[in-house]
Order: sequence, then C-alpha cells, then structure tokens
Amino acid sequence: MLSRWRMPVLSRQELVLVLITMIWGATFLTVQLAMQVSGPFFFVGVRFTFAGLLLMAVFAPLMRGLTRTELFGGIAIGASLFLGYFLQTYGLQTISSSKSAFITALYVPLVPLLQWLVLRRPPGLFSWIGIALAFTGLVLLAGPDAGPIAFEAGEIATVLCAVAVAGEIILISHFAGRVDSRRVTAVQLLAAGLFSFALMPVAGEPVPEFSWFLAASALGLGLASAGIQFAMNWAQKSVSPTRATLIYAGEPVWAGIVGRIAGDRLPAPALFGAALILAGVIVSELRFGKSRSPVEEIDDGISKGHP
Repeated sequence: MLSRWRMPVLSRQELVLVLITMIWGATFLTVQLAMQVSGPFFFVGVRFTFAGLLLMAVFAPLMRGLTRTELFGGIAIGASLFLGYFLQTYGLQTISSSKSAFITALYVPLVPLLQWLVLRRPPGLFSWIGIALAFTGLVLLAGPDAGPIAFEAGEIATVLCAVAVAGEIILISHFAGRVDSRRVTAVQLLAAGLFSFALMPVAGEPVPEFSWFLAASALGLGLASAGIQFAMNWAQKSVSPTRATLIYAGEPVWAGIVGRIAGDRLPAPALFGAALILAGVIVSELRFGKSRSPVEEIDDGISKGHP
C-alpha cells in the first residue's frame, strides 16, 4: 500500500525569501549596466548612504537608543559590506552578471573555512566537500575558454568580494546577540556608503555626469537593499536558517536566467562550473542528524553578500 505523499507548500515567509532572492539575482545586471556611466565608489556610496538614511528615518525613535556596541559593530560590519560590494561592483565592469553571481556564491562554503582560520573551529565533512566543489567550479567558471587558467582582474576582485562577504557574516554572528538588528543594520548601511564616498578622492574617481539611469538604479537598489534587510529579519523569525540559506542559494540561478534573457551566454565549461558552485553551496549546508550550535544557526541565517 502506497504511503500518503503531499506536495510541500511554501509558507508566506518562504515565498517572501524566494521573491527577494529573485530580486537579488536581477540586480547583478542592473549594477553591470550602471558601471557604464559611473565608477564603483560613487555608485556604492549613493546606494548605501541612501539605504542607511532611509532606515534611520524609518527607525528614528529606535535610533535614540543606539549603544556603543551597536555603533562599533555597525561600522565594522559596514566596512566589510562596503569592501564586498565595491569589489563586486568593480568586477562587474569586466565580467558578466551571471559569472559574478556564481563566483559571489562562494561566500557560503567560505564561511566555515574562515571560521577555521580565525576562530579555530574546523569545518565539518559536508563543508569540506562543498568547498572542494565550489573551488573546482570557480576554476571552470573563471577560465572557460580552454588553455591555461588565468584569473583576470574582474574574477580576482569577485573572489575577494566573496571572502569579504564571508567575513561580514562572521562579524554579524559575533555581534548578533548584543545588538538591535534594526539599529545596527541602519548604521552598517550608512557606514558602507560613507566609506565608499571617502575613498573616491583617494582612488581618483571623479563624480560622474548626471544620468537618470544612474540615479534611478542607485536609489532603486538602495531602496531594495533597505527593504530586503527588513524582509529578511521578518521572514527568518519563522523560517529555519538552513532552509532560508538554501533559498538564498538560488540567487545565482536567477542571475543566470536574467543574464541569459539579456543576451549573456556562458560557454559549456563555465555552465558546468556554475553548477558545481551551486552544488557546493547546497552541500555545504547539509548536516548529519544532530543539533546545531547557536553560532552555526546565526552563520547560516544571515546572508548579505548580494547586490
């Protein structure tokens, strides 16, 4: 006699996470197009300064209770956020949006590796398998045109972006139990934007000429960044961190779909490499049937390395 089988149904919160993952995937192409009329420092600066000021206005009554720990934590996380998005935006000047999305996804298997190096917590078996799959996929994706593998500036910058995002996740887990997520999110977004503006003269990047597309894309992505963070905080109150992270793992897939619609065509070896990176992301989230520590839950639940 056949056992009863029922199609799994996504909850309202899970549907929200799917929606913001689709939005994340679509933003890679928007950023790539914006880089034709702006430098990366200016674009990141406008985007995150606007997002930070917006959240500070929305949470104005709560911001009065800002603590030193929240201020320091927000600035530290904001520095990592700035570094990750700047490197990603810089990379998108020379590589496709699809390739950028899949390389950025390396942050998931990189988190346990950095935890081992920094916090002396060795990765588990599935994390090692995920890291191996993701690295193999990266080699194929970064050098799809046969011959010697040579990482160009765009690929190198995006790999470093994934490292910065992984570092950001570890910082968030470090401060998570001691801060108000709304206040620290507003501070980190504003800090990321101000860091970017401050480095414009150092890098010699000029202010670009006014462009309606640049204004709309920077402010639109700033609004999206603020809304996405609020949606994540709301949805993950009832969605398990592991399930949420597996939903986020679909981001490069959506980016690939949008890129393909826009005419982005990756060769077969690169597509196979992208599939290996996605497999590495998912495998690294698997665990044996044992309870997980609070730190592991926090690390899995916070995913913020996306445009």
